[in-house]
Amino acid sequence: MVPRERCSLMGFDLNRHWANPSPWAHPTLHGVKQLIIEMYNNPKINLEFYIDIHAHSTMMNGFMYGNIFEDEERFQRQAVLPKLLCQNAEDFSYSSTSFNRDAVKAGTGRRFLGGLLNDTSYCYTLEVSFYSYIVGGTTTAVPYTEEAYMKLGRNVARTFLDYYRLNSLVERPLAPTPKTRKEKEPLFKGTTPQGQGTSHAGSKLEKRSQTHPKDQSLSTQ
Repeated sequence: MVPRERCSLMGFDLNRHWANPSPWAHPTLHGVKQLIIEMYNNPKINLEFYIDIHAHSTMMNGFMYGNIFEDEERFQRQAVLPKLLCQNAEDFSYSSTSFNRDAVKAGTGRRFLGGLLNDTSYCYTLEVSFYSYIVGGTTTAVPYTEEAYMKLGRNVARTFLDYYRLNSLVERPLAPTPKTRKEKEPLFKGTTPQGQGTSHAGSKLEKRSQTHPKDQSLSTQ
């Protein structure tokens, strides 16, 4: 790929040749496709997500493209990840996110793999503006910086954590153990609260009666 361009040095738009990439004309695309197919066919690997990351030259913010499925439940589940990302990233726009199956995009990785993988796999294109983003509720455009792009990447990772927590696949961190209140010490050492002194005194008398049986015999006379 040529930096900041969508075509290879041979002039091919690589995101339109996923259906039948040539090992000669599209070697990187061919290699990635073979790797994904090998992972998909490996019973030890559960391939759940494919995300193709692109920069957009006209639209603002970050947003996603997803697929359309006949299965309504699968279609609704596909919307969960971008909705969570919208909550975690102020520069991600769910309103700009769209789900389609346009014929012109049939050769994209999102469309091709969305039809190849099973119904537990979800394929997206993550688009991010070349220029700027607008935070919800404002009209001011904030220019993207290298740090802003990296922050969006961290928010994507955080969104995956939230996603798997919702699916009970990641153990939630244990809540801190609440501190127990310490028993109040008497205001003056050597004193006991009222109502407890009689029991202590009684125990002392019992000990005395056990250690001095003669005194007990005298008292009964």
